Amino acid sequence: MAKVYIATDVLGFFAVDEGGNLVDKELYERRPEAIAARLLELEKSNYVPELVSLVERLRDRGAKVVVEDPELARKLVSAVKGAEIVAESPSPVLVAFRQNFPRYLQAVGLSWEDYRSFLFEVSDLVTRLKLRQAVEKRDLFIAQAISTLDDVDKILNLIASRIREWYGLHFPELEELVRDNREYVKIVYHIGHRSGITEESLRKIAAEMPEERVKRIVESARKSIGAEMSEWDLAQLKSYAEAYLKLDAYRESLANYIDEAMKEVAPNIRELVGPLLGARLIKLAGGLTRMAFLPASTIQVLGAEKALFRALRTGGKPPKHGVIFQYPEIFRSPRWQRGKIARALAAKLAIAAKADAFTGNFIAPRLKEELMKRIQEIKTLYAKPPPKAPQQQPSAKTPPPPPPPRRGGERRPPPRRGRR
Repeated sequence: MAKVYIATDVLGFFAVDEGGNLVDKELYERRPEAIAARLLELEKSNYVPELVSLVERLRDRGAKVVVEDPELARKLVSAVKGAEIVAESPSPVLVAFRQNFPRYLQAVGLSWEDYRSFLFEVSDLVTRLKLRQAVEKRDLFIAQAISTLDDVDKILNLIASRIREWYGLHFPELEELVRDNREYVKIVYHIGHRSGITEESLRKIAAEMPEERVKRIVESARKSIGAEMSEWDLAQLKSYAEAYLKLDAYRESLANYIDEAMKEVAPNIRELVGPLLGARLIKLAGGLTRMAFLPASTIQVLGAEKALFRALRTGGKPPKHGVIFQYPEIFRSPRWQRGKIARALAAKLAIAAKADAFTGNFIAPRLKEELMKRIQEIKTLYAKPPPKAPQQQPSAKTPPPPPPPRRGGERRPPPRRGRR
């Protein structure tokens, strides 16, 4: 059975025999967009209709088809019944074909200059499509969204701090009575002057506020020692409070967006550590695919790069956890248990990231059950802190170390000056 080698090109497929003679060909329709899409499919080892047509004709001739991609050969065998298809790479016949390609252009009716111009156009289009596919990954959107959420949190804290300081001139007692920034700003925006603070007005703003605290706020407003503030002064403060409330509403919508996006992109990571912490891990790793390739020990210290490199530089203790410290089971645990829980969580996160990136299987319930079992085991085995290592006391017979040498060598007394 004669071997026929199939070469792939931007023009289509060329079939040559072992002597390098052109046996058959199947060309693409001369549309760069369609050709770029075909080339991207071939890059993923998927067959295209033109290739199937050529292989079917070669099968009818009784030829043994040789391609360069083993995965493509395997898929073609299942697509074209009865064809004998093998893979060979690198193939000397196809290498010689590409070295002498200008000679085969005569069969297509193209000059070398026209071919180069068409090749540049298709290559440029393929590059653009690849870039678009890389940017369109949803995990990159999630990384930008969680960075925006962190920025919004910083701005909200800054605005709340300024409003507290500004309104504290008028009602300083409210600072200690209302610790939640959103409640405080709502009182400033909806009520304003302290004379308007009553139990009814507070109930409209914060219905869940305890009765005792409501009465204390009303009593403090009545006896406040703060300065008087006119409506003209309060107008600017209320405008600033309105900006805070609008930004706070945007933060809630952004958090909901991250939650919904994490359900689609990384459901296992979301189920394991929550949407916000999962999104922060994806951002720090540089994407979901890169996180899937990271070992568990690296995931454990993501976000603690400064402490890690300082420990490597100075020989100190490396950090036990990075941003996964925000996981409730870690920061609520005693100090000596946190490192062990962080190690167990990082191992499960590494498995969850691989499942989200490559298989898409939802295995989070099993991972979470195993994690909770391991955490309970850690809390049982290491319930008490480890004993402190005894410090070495200096021996009485050991002579004290010599004093360090003075800088600048031996000091001489200053010269004595005589009286003039």
